[in-house]
Amino acid sequence: MEISTFNAFKSRNYRLYFSGQSISLIGTWMQKTAVSWVVYSETHSKFMLGLTLFASMFPSFVFSFLGGVASDRYNRYKLLLITQFASMGQAILLTLLIFFRHYSVWEIIALSALLGIINAFDVPARQSLVYEMVDDKADLPNALALNSSMVNLSRLIGPGIAGLALEKFGEDICFGLNAVSFIAVIGSLLMMKLPKYLEKPRTKNVFGELKEGFQYIKQTPSIAFVLIMLALISLLVLPFSTLIPVYAKDIFKGTASTFGVIDSVIGLGAFCGAIFLASLKPGRNLRKILATNTLIFGAGLVLFSHTTYYPIALVFATISGFGMMSQITISNTLIQTTVDPAMRGRVISFYAMAFFGMQPLGGLLIGTLSQWIGTPDTVMAQGIITLIIGFALFRFLRKDEAKRLKAEQEV
Repeated sequence: MEISTFNAFKSRNYRLYFSGQSISLIGTWMQKTAVSWVVYSETHSKFMLGLTLFASMFPSFVFSFLGGVASDRYNRYKLLLITQFASMGQAILLTLLIFFRHYSVWEIIALSALLGIINAFDVPARQSLVYEMVDDKADLPNALALNSSMVNLSRLIGPGIAGLALEKFGEDICFGLNAVSFIAVIGSLLMMKLPKYLEKPRTKNVFGELKEGFQYIKQTPSIAFVLIMLALISLLVLPFSTLIPVYAKDIFKGTASTFGVIDSVIGLGAFCGAIFLASLKPGRNLRKILATNTLIFGAGLVLFSHTTYYPIALVFATISGFGMMSQITISNTLIQTTVDPAMRGRVISFYAMAFFGMQPLGGLLIGTLSQWIGTPDTVMAQGIITLIIGFALFRFLRKDEAKRLKAEQEV
């Protein structure tokens, strides 16, 4: 593997961030896995799985505009510290709720919604701050790809640990370990040495700044296109993950460990995809790679959907994870490397809206659809939609290339 794979680690602040966030994210994925398992075990309802995803992500959609403006208006570092303490508080509340056994599914859903509100402010601040953590800005795409590898390595490890913890110790241990994991990321943030924050003069109110961000996206077609594609994938395809407990419990007749393993191999595929992206040499055509990997994602889902032989299903789940990775990482990289720094927080809030906002709506849609036509047919339909989006991406790229060549010939 080329040395360029880890170039971003030359920056001390980024190394600190990466190590702290790595530990915290394992806890986050443990909590996500445990929440899904508890809700499905209590209700045996696919719709409730979709509703839980909706509750955890829709508040991010509603409040991400404010999160983006806050990230551009105020000290991103302090904002990120506040959101990490708030997330730790949410995890402690969830742990206490499960520990004392007097809970209803609606209380778990309410706490998931609280985390969604926190994330609306956390994501724009965190993603924008990565830019400031990297000393050499040429290493930014590498840092973003390494971020994705970290997210997906934790997705690989977290659900697997959660599956074992759920069987051996109980749900409250999963939630408690997540609460403890925030100490690592808060500690790493406190050890950073960032440039002194300079307060920027503000000439517009919050709504004026929101409008300015929206106008900027409208006038930048390359960014607008990426956001539309991500929104479609997030609405119609990414909620396939809400149906994994159904495969684990009903199709493969498994336990919490089966659920953890399927989730982990999706994470393994996504981790491999992130390392592949981190290893790319600067200057590669990311849009073409995005289109190719969208086709891989779609093919993986179609093959996984009706496979009843568990080991083969795990292979197809891994392929799906590899293709899925590009949707999130390349979209983020294309935005971060082309956006005006003064607009970074607001544009990332639109990215968060497309990613977090469409998924919960899709979760309700996919949960309802799977009740009607069955889970395997629903996942197959999602795979076919992904293939169509991948071919549409290639068509757009060919047209864009033709336009560019025509413009060059005219010059």
